[in-house]
Amino acid sequence: MGRTLVELFYDVISPYSWLGFEVLCRYQHIWNIDLRLRPAFLGGIMQQTGNKPPAMLPKRAEYLLKDVKRMAKYYQVPVHMTGEDFQRIMGTSSLAAMRFITAIDMTNPQYLEPLSREFWMHFWSQHEDISQPENILVIARQAGLSAELSQKALEMISTATVKDRLKETTADAIKYGAFGMPAVVAHYSGEPHLFFGSDRLELLGSIIGEKWLGPVPS
Repeated sequence: MGRTLVELFYDVISPYSWLGFEVLCRYQHIWNIDLRLRPAFLGGIMQQTGNKPPAMLPKRAEYLLKDVKRMAKYYQVPVHMTGEDFQRIMGTSSLAAMRFITAIDMTNPQYLEPLSREFWMHFWSQHEDISQPENILVIARQAGLSAELSQKALEMISTATVKDRLKETTADAIKYGAFGMPAVVAHYSGEPHLFFGSDRLELLGSIIGEKWLGPVPS
């Protein structure tokens, strides 16, 4: 039985993406899967599919605060969300961050996992800005990248090569049917299976014939 390719399309501005990311990173060492991290741009997906941020509906925003808090505790991921974060998200573009992550994915993919995690830590645990170049460099250094490598990647975010790669990855997510993030695509039995959100991973396991051991498998 071959290994199942599982693609995770994510954006670091999405707290649910962080939850799904951490669980799949844990399971890549337990399930018979090859996890492929696919940094994409949530803003592009929302625009092209006509989706709206959930917080635009007051009652849904109220629920979201409680839901993320419960999920963070259950998944053991340090997401800290307050009502003020809705305004912070609306006022922050993740485009530069996702281009930077894309540049690292293209040149030094061994840093992709720790770098992505560090962006989430800064934005969702420490409530810091991730859109400015100087902050991106700090995040990169804390993820283990050298100053030289970080600077090179920062210079790459304005190139057509990186911009096109991020657009292509975002288009791939939409092609599979994504309308938000995280979008998980399992290639099983000759076809792609799309799962939306961080709370469908038990179902993912069922489809690909793997046992779900909870969000923090021992």
